[in-house]
Amino acid sequence: MSGNKNFVLGVYDDEDLLLKAIKDVRESGVKIYEVFSPFPVHGIDDVLGYKRSRLSIAAFLFGLLGTTLALTMQIGMMTFDWPMIIGGKDFFPFPTFIPVTFELTVLLGAFGMCGTFFVVSNLKPWAKPRIFDERITDDKHIIAVDIDKNSMSEEEIKKSLSAAGAQEVNNKSFE
Repeated sequence: MSGNKNFVLGVYDDEDLLLKAIKDVRESGVKIYEVFSPFPVHGIDDVLGYKRSRLSIAAFLFGLLGTTLALTMQIGMMTFDWPMIIGGKDFFPFPTFIPVTFELTVLLGAFGMCGTFFVVSNLKPWAKPRIFDERITDDKHIIAVDIDKNSMSEEEIKKSLSAAGAQEVNNKSFE
C-alpha cells in the first residue's frame, strides 16, 4: 500500500446522537468509512445501510462438511474397512454414529466460521491495527470518513460532521 490514507473523524458522546448524525451525514452525501463505538449500538447497522451478513451461510456449509466427513469416515470404517459385529449390531449402526457426527458438525462449523470471519475481516496475526482514536475503547463514538473516497472537499465533510452534532472534528493520517 503506497501513500497516506487521510481521514476526518467526528467525535460523539451519545449513541442516540450518533445514530442521528450517521443519518444526517449520509443524507448530506458523505460516504462514511466506518463508525467506531466502545459498545454495541442497537440499530447502527441499519442506519449505516449494511446488508445481512453471509457468515451464517459459511457456518452452515462448514457444518455440512463436518456432517459429511463424519458419516463418510464412520461408514467407511464400520462397513467397508473393518466390518465387525459388535454386540449383535449391524455393519451400519446409524444411531451410534450420531454423537460423533454431531461433534464434528459443531467443530468444523465453529472453526470454519471463525476462519471465514478472520479472512473476510482481514484480521491477520501480523497486521498492525489502525487506531483512529484511543477514546473509542472508553466512552466516545467516532465517525471516520475517508477523504479520498468522497467527492466532497475536506472542509465540506468537516462542516457536515459539525452540523450533525460532533463534539470534535479531527484529522487522522495512516501510512
